[in-house]
Amino acid sequence: MGGHKPAIWVSDLYRGQGGHGQAWQICLAHQLRDCQYAIEASDEIFAPPMKKLLLRACALARRRHRLKYTTLKCYAADLERRLDKAMARQPTNKHGKRLRKRYGKDRDSLFTFMTEPGVPPTNNGSERDIRPSTIFRKVTNGFRSQWGADLYAAVRSTLNTGRKQGLSAFQAIETTLNGEPLIRTG
Repeated sequence: MGGHKPAIWVSDLYRGQGGHGQAWQICLAHQLRDCQYAIEASDEIFAPPMKKLLLRACALARRRHRLKYTTLKCYAADLERRLDKAMARQPTNKHGKRLRKRYGKDRDSLFTFMTEPGVPPTNNGSERDIRPSTIFRKVTNGFRSQWGADLYAAVRSTLNTGRKQGLSAFQAIETTLNGEPLIRTG
């Protein structure tokens, strides 16, 4: 990322994704999946209330753009109180214990989106952006040369970033070739 450190990084809990941003938002979609797995693996103590809490957080995320900042702060405090109650539970199932340990360690990054406008609660958008590249790689069985892989990555990155900035594919490529930044600041 050329030395750039974003204010907030949104990702799953893969440790290679940690530390890229000044703050972190853990992908709640991945956490819902992990809670469901723990429930299916017989954790009845920790995962069910945690899943319910994460679903509530996702529901709040969908309507947060209509809420005042002070209301969001109240909802964020409520989520934290509910998280405290969930964390007070002592699971006996190994999957519940694993989840509880995880959230104890990374709890400050679960609800970052509640007080930071524009931060999504999941990294689904990022995963949707890389899907065409993943499918291309699987269908073509990869690239024959490193420069081909690098060029494809650069073009996809330019097009995706341009689209998020409201630019057409032509405008994004033209802007990049002119040496201008794609991301508008301010």
